[in-house]
Amino acid sequence: MNEVVTRFRRLHESGCFVMPNPWDVGSARLLASLGFPAVATTSSGFAWSLGRADNQATLDEALAHFAAMSAAVDLPVNADFEGGFATDADDVAKNVAAAVRTGIAGVSIEDSTCGAAPLFDFDLAVERIRAARRAIDESGTGVVLTARCETFLIGQPDLDEAIRRLNAYAEAGADCLYAPGICNVADIKTLVDAVAPKPVNALVGSDFATVEQLREIGVRRISVGGALARAAWGAFSKPRARSRSTAPSPPSGARCRSRS
Repeated sequence: MNEVVTRFRRLHESGCFVMPNPWDVGSARLLASLGFPAVATTSSGFAWSLGRADNQATLDEALAHFAAMSAAVDLPVNADFEGGFATDADDVAKNVAAAVRTGIAGVSIEDSTCGAAPLFDFDLAVERIRAARRAIDESGTGVVLTARCETFLIGQPDLDEAIRRLNAYAEAGADCLYAPGICNVADIKTLVDAVAPKPVNALVGSDFATVEQLREIGVRRISVGGALARAAWGAFSKPRARSRSTAPSPPSGARCRSRS
Protein backbone atom coordinates (compact mmCIF):
# COMPACT_ATOMS: atom_id res chain seq x y z
CA MET A 1 0.00 0.00 0.00
CA ASN A 2 1.54 3.29 -1.05
CA GLU A 3 1.55 6.51 0.95
CA VAL A 4 -1.29 8.16 -0.98
CA VAL A 5 -3.62 5.20 -0.44
CA THR A 6 -2.63 5.13 3.24
CA ARG A 7 -3.53 8.82 3.52
CA PHE A 8 -6.88 8.22 1.88
CA ARG A 9 -7.73 5.32 4.16
CA ARG A 10 -6.87 7.42 7.22
CA LEU A 11 -9.24 10.16 6.08
CA HIS A 12 -12.07 7.63 6.45
CA GLU A 13 -11.19 6.71 10.03
CA SER A 14 -12.48 9.81 11.82
CA GLY A 15 -13.83 13.31 11.28
CA CYS A 16 -15.36 14.61 8.06
CA PHE A 17 -13.64 15.77 4.88
CA VAL A 18 -14.74 17.41 1.65
CA MET A 19 -13.66 15.69 -1.57
CA PRO A 20 -14.57 17.87 -4.59
CA ASN A 21 -14.95 16.45 -8.09
CA PRO A 22 -12.73 17.93 -10.81
CA TRP A 23 -13.40 16.84 -14.38
CA ASP A 24 -9.94 17.26 -15.93
CA VAL A 25 -6.30 17.78 -15.00
CA GLY A 26 -6.57 21.56 -14.86
CA SER A 27 -9.52 21.59 -12.47
CA ALA A 28 -7.85 18.87 -10.38
CA ARG A 29 -4.70 20.95 -9.96
CA LEU A 30 -6.72 24.05 -9.08
CA LEU A 31 -8.68 22.21 -6.39
CA ALA A 32 -5.50 20.65 -5.04
CA SER A 33 -3.98 24.12 -4.71
CA LEU A 34 -6.95 25.16 -2.54
CA GLY A 35 -5.99 22.66 0.13
CA PHE A 36 -8.52 19.86 -0.22
CA PRO A 37 -7.19 16.56 1.17
CA ALA A 38 -8.50 14.43 -1.72
CA VAL A 39 -10.39 14.72 -5.00
CA ALA A 40 -12.70 12.45 -6.94
CA THR A 41 -13.42 12.06 -10.62
CA THR A 42 -16.92 12.63 -11.96
CA SER A 43 -18.21 10.46 -14.77
CA SER A 44 -20.61 13.15 -15.95
CA GLY A 45 -18.03 15.93 -15.90
CA PHE A 46 -15.51 13.76 -17.72
CA ALA A 47 -18.04 12.73 -20.35
CA TRP A 48 -19.03 16.35 -20.92
CA SER A 49 -15.38 17.23 -21.44
CA LEU A 50 -15.43 14.71 -24.30
CA GLY A 51 -18.58 16.28 -25.75
CA ARG A 52 -20.74 13.33 -24.70
CA ALA A 53 -23.51 12.53 -22.26
CA ASP A 54 -22.76 10.89 -18.93
CA ASN A 55 -22.16 7.15 -19.19
CA GLN A 56 -20.81 7.50 -22.72
CA ALA A 57 -17.07 7.26 -22.03
CA THR A 58 -15.44 3.92 -22.78
CA LEU A 59 -13.57 1.75 -20.33
CA ASP A 60 -10.22 2.58 -21.94
CA GLU A 61 -11.00 6.30 -21.83
CA ALA A 62 -11.95 6.08 -18.17
CA LEU A 63 -8.76 4.22 -17.29
CA ALA A 64 -6.63 6.77 -19.13
CA HIS A 65 -8.51 9.55 -17.32
CA PHE A 66 -7.83 7.96 -13.92
CA ALA A 67 -4.14 7.65 -14.72
CA ALA A 68 -3.90 11.28 -15.87
CA MET A 69 -5.73 12.60 -12.82
CA SER A 70 -3.68 10.51 -10.39
CA ALA A 71 -0.43 11.67 -11.99
CA ALA A 72 -1.50 15.32 -12.01
CA VAL A 73 -1.92 15.84 -8.25
CA ASP A 74 -0.19 14.70 -5.09
CA LEU A 75 -3.55 13.86 -3.54
CA PRO A 76 -5.63 10.72 -3.21
CA VAL A 77 -7.95 10.39 -6.21
CA ASN A 78 -11.21 8.49 -5.89
CA ALA A 79 -12.38 7.10 -9.22
CA ASP A 80 -16.03 7.18 -10.27
CA PHE A 81 -16.03 3.81 -12.03
CA GLU A 82 -19.77 3.94 -12.77
CA GLY A 83 -21.04 0.33 -12.86
CA GLY A 84 -17.60 -1.13 -13.40
CA PHE A 85 -18.16 -1.11 -17.17
CA ALA A 86 -19.57 -4.61 -16.91
CA THR A 87 -22.56 -6.59 -15.71
CA ASP A 88 -21.06 -9.94 -14.77
CA ALA A 89 -19.19 -10.00 -11.45
CA ASP A 90 -16.07 -11.60 -12.93
CA ASP A 91 -15.90 -8.88 -15.57
CA VAL A 92 -16.30 -6.22 -12.89
CA ALA A 93 -13.36 -7.80 -11.04
CA LYS A 94 -11.25 -7.74 -14.19
CA ASN A 95 -12.01 -4.07 -14.82
CA VAL A 96 -11.42 -3.06 -11.20
CA ALA A 97 -8.05 -4.82 -11.35
CA ALA A 98 -7.18 -2.60 -14.32
CA ALA A 99 -8.48 0.52 -12.57
CA VAL A 100 -6.37 0.09 -9.43
CA ARG A 101 -3.25 -0.07 -11.59
CA THR A 102 -3.82 3.54 -12.72
CA GLY A 103 -2.67 5.08 -9.43
CA ILE A 104 -6.07 5.82 -7.90
CA ALA A 105 -6.56 5.66 -4.13
CA GLY A 106 -10.25 4.78 -4.22
CA VAL A 107 -12.84 3.36 -6.60
CA SER A 108 -16.63 3.45 -6.49
CA ILE A 109 -19.01 0.89 -8.00
CA GLU A 110 -22.71 1.60 -8.40
CA ASP A 111 -25.72 -0.70 -8.68
CA SER A 112 -27.53 1.20 -11.43
CA THR A 113 -27.92 -0.58 -14.77
CA CYS A 114 -29.03 2.49 -16.76
CA GLY A 115 -31.32 0.01 -18.52
CA ALA A 116 -34.94 -1.07 -18.44
CA ALA A 117 -34.49 -2.51 -14.94
CA PRO A 118 -32.87 0.48 -13.21
CA LEU A 119 -31.03 -1.48 -10.50
CA PHE A 120 -29.09 -4.71 -10.69
CA ASP A 121 -30.83 -7.62 -9.01
CA PHE A 122 -29.96 -7.61 -5.31
CA ASP A 123 -27.90 -10.82 -5.32
CA LEU A 124 -26.00 -9.83 -8.45
CA ALA A 125 -25.35 -6.35 -7.06
CA VAL A 126 -23.85 -7.86 -3.91
CA GLU A 127 -21.75 -10.30 -5.92
CA ARG A 128 -20.39 -7.44 -8.02
CA ILE A 129 -19.14 -5.66 -4.89
CA ARG A 130 -17.67 -8.92 -3.60
CA ALA A 131 -15.84 -9.34 -6.90
CA ALA A 132 -14.49 -5.79 -6.75
CA ARG A 133 -13.25 -6.45 -3.21
CA ARG A 134 -11.51 -9.62 -4.36
CA ALA A 135 -9.78 -7.77 -7.21
CA ILE A 136 -8.50 -5.07 -4.86
CA ASP A 137 -7.28 -7.60 -2.31
CA GLU A 138 -5.47 -9.58 -4.98
CA SER A 139 -3.80 -6.40 -6.24
CA GLY A 140 -2.34 -5.63 -2.81
CA THR A 141 -2.95 -1.91 -3.38
CA GLY A 142 -5.34 -1.32 -0.49
CA VAL A 143 -7.47 0.95 -2.68
CA VAL A 144 -10.62 2.10 -0.87
CA LEU A 145 -13.77 0.47 -2.26
CA THR A 146 -16.94 2.56 -2.18
CA ALA A 147 -20.27 0.86 -2.90
CA ARG A 148 -23.07 3.04 -4.21
CA CYS A 149 -26.82 2.48 -4.05
CA GLU A 150 -28.61 4.53 -6.69
CA THR A 151 -32.24 4.30 -5.55
CA PHE A 152 -32.57 8.05 -5.06
CA LEU A 153 -31.00 8.96 -8.39
CA ILE A 154 -33.17 6.64 -10.48
CA GLY A 155 -36.43 8.09 -9.19
CA GLN A 156 -37.07 5.36 -6.60
CA PRO A 157 -36.27 7.18 -3.32
CA ASP A 158 -36.54 4.14 -1.04
CA LEU A 159 -34.40 4.72 2.05
CA ASP A 160 -35.08 1.28 3.49
CA GLU A 161 -33.94 -0.39 0.28
CA ALA A 162 -30.83 1.80 0.17
CA ILE A 163 -29.97 0.77 3.73
CA ARG A 164 -30.62 -2.91 2.96
CA ARG A 165 -28.36 -2.83 -0.06
CA LEU A 166 -25.60 -0.78 1.55
CA ASN A 167 -25.42 -3.09 4.56
CA ALA A 168 -25.14 -6.05 2.21
CA TYR A 169 -22.41 -4.27 0.25
CA ALA A 170 -20.56 -3.64 3.51
CA GLU A 171 -20.70 -7.35 4.30
CA ALA A 172 -19.40 -8.03 0.78
CA GLY A 173 -16.32 -5.92 1.49
CA ALA A 174 -17.10 -2.27 0.75
CA ASP A 175 -15.00 0.18 2.79
CA CYS A 176 -17.27 3.21 2.30
CA LEU A 177 -20.99 3.47 1.54
CA TYR A 178 -22.78 6.00 -0.61
CA ALA A 179 -26.43 6.66 -1.55
CA PRO A 180 -26.24 9.77 -3.75
CA GLY A 181 -29.31 11.92 -4.21
CA ILE A 182 -30.56 12.07 -0.62
CA CYS A 183 -31.23 15.75 0.03
CA ASN A 184 -32.63 15.56 3.54
CA VAL A 185 -30.38 15.75 6.58
CA ALA A 186 -32.71 13.57 8.67
CA ASP A 187 -32.66 10.81 6.05
CA ILE A 188 -28.88 10.98 5.76
CA LYS A 189 -28.60 10.64 9.53
CA THR A 190 -30.90 7.62 9.46
CA LEU A 191 -28.67 6.03 6.85
CA VAL A 192 -25.45 6.88 8.72
CA ASP A 193 -26.79 5.33 11.90
CA ALA A 194 -28.12 2.25 10.10
CA VAL A 195 -24.82 1.34 8.41
CA ALA A 196 -22.47 2.31 11.25
CA PRO A 197 -19.59 1.93 11.79
CA LYS A 198 -18.94 2.05 8.03
CA PRO A 199 -18.09 5.56 6.77
CA VAL A 200 -20.70 7.25 4.61
CA ASN A 201 -20.22 9.60 1.67
CA ALA A 202 -22.86 12.30 1.15
CA LEU A 203 -23.49 14.04 -2.15
CA VAL A 204 -24.07 17.78 -1.85
CA GLY A 205 -24.99 19.53 -5.07
CA SER A 206 -27.19 22.24 -3.55
CA ASP A 207 -27.53 24.18 -0.31
CA PHE A 208 -29.69 21.70 1.65
CA ALA A 209 -26.96 21.17 4.26
CA THR A 210 -23.70 22.63 5.50
CA VAL A 211 -20.46 20.77 6.08
CA GLU A 212 -20.89 21.29 9.81
CA GLN A 213 -24.39 19.82 9.80
CA LEU A 214 -23.21 16.74 7.95
CA ARG A 215 -20.22 16.40 10.26
CA GLU A 216 -22.52 16.54 13.28
CA ILE A 217 -24.67 13.64 12.05
CA GLY A 218 -21.65 11.47 11.35
CA VAL A 219 -21.03 11.83 7.62
CA ARG A 220 -17.39 11.02 6.97
CA ARG A 221 -16.95 12.15 3.37
CA ILE A 222 -18.66 14.86 1.28
CA SER A 223 -18.48 15.09 -2.50
CA VAL A 224 -20.20 17.34 -5.04
CA GLY A 225 -20.49 15.04 -8.04
CA GLY A 226 -20.83 16.87 -11.34
CA ALA A 227 -21.87 20.16 -9.72
CA LEU A 228 -18.59 21.96 -10.42
CA ALA A 229 -18.55 20.81 -14.03
CA ARG A 230 -22.16 21.91 -14.46
CA ALA A 231 -21.28 25.31 -13.00
CA ALA A 232 -18.44 25.66 -15.50
CA TRP A 233 -20.68 24.71 -18.42
CA GLY A 234 -23.34 27.07 -17.10
CA ALA A 235 -20.88 29.95 -17.14
CA PHE A 236 -20.09 29.23 -20.78
CA SER A 237 -23.79 29.09 -21.61
CA LYS A 238 -24.73 32.47 -20.16
CA PRO A 239 -25.31 35.15 -22.83
CA ARG A 240 -22.56 37.72 -23.04
CA ALA A 241 -23.33 41.41 -23.37
CA ARG A 242 -21.02 41.83 -26.37
CA SER A 243 -21.68 38.54 -28.10
CA ARG A 244 -24.75 36.75 -29.41
CA SER A 245 -23.02 33.38 -29.44
CA THR A 246 -23.22 31.06 -26.48
CA ALA A 247 -21.59 27.78 -25.64
CA PRO A 248 -23.79 24.67 -25.56
CA SER A 249 -25.13 23.20 -22.36
CA PRO A 250 -23.65 19.92 -21.14
CA PRO A 251 -24.55 17.14 -23.56
CA SER A 252 -27.84 15.52 -22.66
CA GLY A 253 -28.69 11.87 -23.04
CA ALA A 254 -30.28 8.86 -21.51
CA ARG A 255 -28.04 8.86 -18.50
CA CYS A 256 -30.01 7.70 -15.45
CA ARG A 257 -27.65 9.43 -13.02
CA SER A 258 -27.13 13.10 -13.80
CA ARG A 259 -25.50 14.28 -10.57
CA SER A 260 -22.49 11.98 -10.39
